[in-house]
Amino acid sequence: MARNDLQGSLDLLVLKTLSQLGELHGYGIVLHIQRASDALLSVEEGSLYPALHRMEMSGWIRSEWKATDTNRKAKFYRLTPAGQKELQRAEKSFEQLVKGIRAILRYA
Repeated sequence: MARNDLQGSLDLLVLKTLSQLGELHGYGIVLHIQRASDALLSVEEGSLYPALHRMEMSGWIRSEWKATDTNRKAKFYRLTPAGQKELQRAEKSFEQLVKGIRAILRYA
């Protein structure tokens, strides 16, 4: 898979997580993706935080420093209307990719 495909997949996972669960800090995003995928997917924090920064610069998410449940300071992220539009676009793109792969698997 090309780097842009991997980047797009991470964007999709993060945007979908925030759309489902609302505001989360980075570690919460990582945990949700791991739990929701039955540990089939793992996002490294070294990949997540640059992606979050890029998505924030694109206007897809916003962040705010807050205290966690354990009273630690963390940056919490939430989806913006532009992020919701990007999520819809990314979901359609992913579905097309899956459709194409299924067609190839049936053919082979």
